[in-house]
Amino acid sequence: MTGFLRLLAAERLKLSKSFIWLLVPISPLVSLAIGLLVSLDNVDGTWKYGSYAILASSMASFHAMLFLPILTGIFTAFVCRYEHGGGGWKMLLALPVSRTALFFAKFTVVASLILVTQLLFLAAVVYSAHYQGIDGAIPWRMLLTGVGGGFLACLPLAALQLLVSVGWSSFAAPLAINVALTVPNMLVINSATYGPFYPWAQPMLAMLWYSDQDFGGFSLPLENIFMTVAGSFALFLAAGLIYFNRKEI
Repeated sequence: MTGFLRLLAAERLKLSKSFIWLLVPISPLVSLAIGLLVSLDNVDGTWKYGSYAILASSMASFHAMLFLPILTGIFTAFVCRYEHGGGGWKMLLALPVSRTALFFAKFTVVASLILVTQLLFLAAVVYSAHYQGIDGAIPWRMLLTGVGGGFLACLPLAALQLLVSVGWSSFAAPLAINVALTVPNMLVINSATYGPFYPWAQPMLAMLWYSDQDFGGFSLPLENIFMTVAGSFALFLAAGLIYFNRKEI
């Protein structure tokens, strides 16, 4: 456990002087701008939680559909960036460290960055609701389920992207692949056949589950979405661990 904590501290130290921290609030700030400008005049019964659901869904649309999957890819590429330069992997693995612990340390850093992004998004929703003058108690269960669901839905992407970033020495190539696979979300999300099983669509499905609209992947219960997320996470994490432990450096 001590070795893992030291690896975690080393990963945090490597990132502390990079500009990656400036990327964390970008999507929440864009979402905040949307929340301040969105109109809540036409609230109807198709949304379980009324104005809060419309506000949160409007803010989460671009955040969960585009920014969150792309940021996940950027975070994973960054945690492997230093090792790919100047024989960094060889020097790191020459130390008495466990490859499994190293893999999980990098994954934990990525997950932490995603979690901070989601918490900032939650703060943006609460502030936007106050600015919009929405009456009534804050539906914390809805908001926390959406924010937590988006976080969990990003973990399979983080595991998959970490596998790609470890195996590919190029910094830009994994990012380009991630963006290319994220953009189709705008079409895939509306498909009841492919949307529920497309990893890059899961964050949006998890964050917009409170709509009663019956189309595409949104027609599935939240439990079905998390079953897909759990299955893909186990698969991608196992694949990443096996590859990293067997990889010749």
